[in-house]
Amino acid sequence: MNLGNEVKKLAIDNAVTLTFLAEGISKKKGKHYSVQNLSAKLKKGTVNLNELSMIMEILGYKIKFEKENI
Repeated sequence: MNLGNEVKKLAIDNAVTLTFLAEGISKKKGKHYSVQNLSAKLKKGTVNLNELSMIMEILGYKIKFEKENI
């Protein structure tokens, strides 16, 4: 599973552009975050958990870690 492709799919499913996501991250971080930077991180798979959490919040999702019962 490629994280970048999953994020892009969720963005498309929610009619949100990468530009909108980058602007939302910029507001949350309080500093400029370019669409080029976001696109490169998604392509390389180098989005960190904090950034992913912000992206999911913008899209209306939350990340949930759940212990698997083995």
